[in-house]
Amino acid sequence: MDETPHAGYGAGDGPAGDPPPGAKAADAHAASAASSRFLAELSQLGKALKHLFGAQWHLFVAELSLARGAVSLLFAAGLAATVLGVGLSLTTLALIGVALARWFGSWLWALGALAAFQGLLLIVAITYFRRGLHWMSLPATRDEFGAMIRDTKAKASADAAPASDVPSPVASRSSVS
Repeated sequence: MDETPHAGYGAGDGPAGDPPPGAKAADAHAASAASSRFLAELSQLGKALKHLFGAQWHLFVAELSLARGAVSLLFAAGLAATVLGVGLSLTTLALIGVALARWFGSWLWALGALAAFQGLLLIVAITYFRRGLHWMSLPATRDEFGAMIRDTKAKASADAAPASDVPSPVASRSSVS
C-alpha cells in the first residue's frame, strides 16, 4: 500500500483521523490491478505449460490407445506360445522316449526313466516356486517392521513405567541378535 501522505494530510491526519477522501478508492483500484496482473500472469503460465507439455500429452494418449489395442494381441500371442511350447515339449519327450526305448531295449523301462526324470524336474520347479513365494513375502521388511514395533512398544512402556524397572530396548535387541 501507499504510505505517503495524501493531499496535505499526514498518514491518518485527516479530519477525525480518517484517510483523505480518494485514498480508499485508490487503494481498492491498486489491489484489483495487482490481482488482475497476478491472474494474467497465472493464465500465461498455464498457457505456456500447456504448450510445453501438449505434445507429450498427445503422444502419451496415442501410445495409451495403442497399448489398449495391444492387450488382446498379447493374450492371443501368449496363448499361441503356450500351445506351441506344450507341443514342442511333448515332441521332445516322445523323441527322448524312443531313444531311451532303444537304449534300454524296453518301452516300460524307457517310460519309467522318463517319468522319474519329469518327477525330479517337477520337484525342482516346486522348490523354486516356494522360494519365490518366500521372497515375495518380503521377509527382511517384515523382520525390520516387527523390530520397529517391538522397540516402540518397549519405549512406550518405559515411558509409562519408572525408568529403573524396565530394561533398555537397545540392550535387549542387541543381546537377541
